[in-house]
Amino acid sequence: MLDNYLSTGDEAGHHSSQRSLNPDEYSFKVSTTALIQTGSIQPLLSVLLPALLLLILLSAGRAQGYNIGLASQSDTLTLTLDEAVQIALENNFGLREAFLDRETAIQQVREAWGSVYPNVNATGNFTRNLVTANPFAGSGADQLFADFGAIGWLRYNEEARLEGREELTFDEYIDRQIQGYEDAGITPPSMDDDPFSVDNQFVLSLSITQTLFNGAAFAAIEGAEQFKKLSEDAVQRERQVVIDEVRRAYFSALLAGQQVEVIRSSVERLRRTVDDVTRTVDQGLASRYEQLSAEVELVNLETELIEAENGAELAKRSINLLLNLEPTRPIRLMGDLAMTAMQPVGDITLDEAVSIANEFRPDLKQAEGFVEINRINERINRSSYRPIVSAFANLDYIGRVPDNRTVIMSDPADPDNPFRFTSENRGFFHDAYWNPNIAVGINVSWNLFSGFQNRARLEQSRIETRKSQLQYEFLTSAVHVEVDQALRNLRTAERRIESQRRNIEQAQVNYDFARTRLLEGVGTNLEERQASMLLDQSRLSYLAAVHDYLLAVSRFELVLGISLDRL
Repeated sequence: MLDNYLSTGDEAGHHSSQRSLNPDEYSFKVSTTALIQTGSIQPLLSVLLPALLLLILLSAGRAQGYNIGLASQSDTLTLTLDEAVQIALENNFGLREAFLDRETAIQQVREAWGSVYPNVNATGNFTRNLVTANPFAGSGADQLFADFGAIGWLRYNEEARLEGREELTFDEYIDRQIQGYEDAGITPPSMDDDPFSVDNQFVLSLSITQTLFNGAAFAAIEGAEQFKKLSEDAVQRERQVVIDEVRRAYFSALLAGQQVEVIRSSVERLRRTVDDVTRTVDQGLASRYEQLSAEVELVNLETELIEAENGAELAKRSINLLLNLEPTRPIRLMGDLAMTAMQPVGDITLDEAVSIANEFRPDLKQAEGFVEINRINERINRSSYRPIVSAFANLDYIGRVPDNRTVIMSDPADPDNPFRFTSENRGFFHDAYWNPNIAVGINVSWNLFSGFQNRARLEQSRIETRKSQLQYEFLTSAVHVEVDQALRNLRTAERRIESQRRNIEQAQVNYDFARTRLLEGVGTNLEERQASMLLDQSRLSYLAAVHDYLLAVSRFELVLGISLDRL
């Protein structure tokens, strides 16, 4: 049996797993799903019970707590096959995980588109200047600014000379200025103050960047869209796997229950036989050995019935686990393994079945999509040889606000007098302290040489593309083999059913004949017990054949990737 599994991990480091495809132990990753297949369960309890336990273990990883909204968990829940499938599709852990992977893929598409949308950043900072160095220290420029006071003195004396007024010495000019500050009640500025130092600085910035050309970004968008499609295929495949798992568990539980009925019927017949042998021994017509042999067979068969009942209960527990019900929740399964409930397959040929699988198998679509993703990755690496062009706009609002916001100016009542002053206190948000700054431009970034790293990455992506193509070709061949095996098993199961139906009819006739001979006194108890055993074996073989056919139909739908009633 060829089991396939395609898985991939997203960039956030989501989980990944794999399935092997025999005979070559092939595996590769495309999306986070799991495909679990169990083999046919043989009619004998010694084979049935381990297979059911294996199914429980395989399904445990998918389990998630689920409670049906009934009055009490102790109530018996009656389930049809369709209801069991519906509950599993709503609550199966693996399927819900696949839905989350699909949501992740949708968000990754949005993230990829974000790389070509405008990028807007807002920042703000505040700086408190405790000690500011003199920017002109050591250059001699500080003396230039110190002499600016002499300019006013020269201007005053020149005006005084032209107007015939008395000229002042520099010290007299400075003294009268200081006196003017004191008369106005203003503290004169210190010559040691740093005119370039501002106590508080605020910067509010808004930066807008728009990508004009980036080959990697546009290719990444296409890759994200492809990954979204792969995730949708993964969800579809997971649904098919869950349906197959539920069917297998349901049919196996039905088989276990009907095996109990067959063995119970055999026990009842053997008890009647023991009673008959006992009466015969009491009449002296049979030996004590025959009675003891019949009683030993009865005890052995009763023990087998106990084991069969336990196996049937375990089979139901596996359904509870698969459907995420309470483990101890009692359930009752509707229907039986009657042939009337089976889906007819018809005379489909191998070529037709392979063609259907190639068209509908989600994992094949995943493998093909994985090839396309690698081709997109090639384009992303190839874009490293091209420039990245973007436009930008920077808007800054800068505030340089001193602690002392008192401004000294000439007295407006006597503007021509250089020794009369007044002052005003400016607000924190005065226009003199806050100024905008706007800049726009084009940015071009082009990596011209990276030590051959870009070329190496491009070659690696080309190799990955070729590998994914080989994997797709192998998977296509593997699906052909898988469909062939499923179809052969299906046809074999059909022939087994017809053969076992005729066999059970003959076994029933044989038992009736042996029972009649015994009652007429011409047959023996041993003949009757052997006929009874053959009848039970025939019934169990028939049930096993029907069970295997139902599993074969379910398996055939799984390998086709579509339900038969949709064809």
